[in-house]
Amino acid sequence: MNRPFSPVQIYKSFLTIIPYAGITFGVVLGTIVLGMALAILLFAQKQSKKRWVRAIADGYINVIRCTPSIVLLFIVYYGIPKLALGLFGLDLNFSSKIIYVIISLSLLYSATLAEIIRSAYLALGRSQYEAALSIGLTPLQAVWRVMLPQGIVIALPNLGNSLISLFKEGSLAFTIGLIDMIGAGNLIISRNYGAYSLETYIALAVIYWALTLIIEQIFLRLEKHYSKGRRSLNAA
Repeated sequence: MNRPFSPVQIYKSFLTIIPYAGITFGVVLGTIVLGMALAILLFAQKQSKKRWVRAIADGYINVIRCTPSIVLLFIVYYGIPKLALGLFGLDLNFSSKIIYVIISLSLLYSATLAEIIRSAYLALGRSQYEAALSIGLTPLQAVWRVMLPQGIVIALPNLGNSLISLFKEGSLAFTIGLIDMIGAGNLIISRNYGAYSLETYIALAVIYWALTLIIEQIFLRLEKHYSKGRRSLNAA
């Protein structure tokens, strides 16, 4: 039996789905932390003087970037428990699904972040790093005080775009049974025996549109703020 379109159901679905935003943001936050750590490691490998070390980093980035995110998610979800059981005798089949989502998205996100960091580093040039060393800074201080603040400004637009992409990629978590916002929407549809599907997905779309616009505006404001500082320095 076909039901008439119900705008009220959009509002009801919205109220049911929005409490699960915390799980979605938890996935994003965990992915940012782990993905950034992996990206820094990859960037360091790509700057290595050893050719085989650079080849490993390049191979990893190429393989990960060519792998669909949903395929990577299933490989991690089914592969890690099998490896843990086969190598260490550990049964991870009952571990939290959010861990597998964060690991798989971190692998994907780190490849993109490593290229963003590398492009920002190349845009700055090694001369600034060498100049910082020449005035007595240690290599770590040169990176932390000179390269990093300028590199963040250059990387901000790409970081914003990658974060928005990550936020949307996180919606795949429901495919392995994690109840995030998409999972909550599917539960609503199931409880109504397939009814109100359109209204539920419209509610999800509105939530994702709103959160994406917020992220976009935050990065635009950050970019404008730091760009003013750069323009002031250039004017001086």
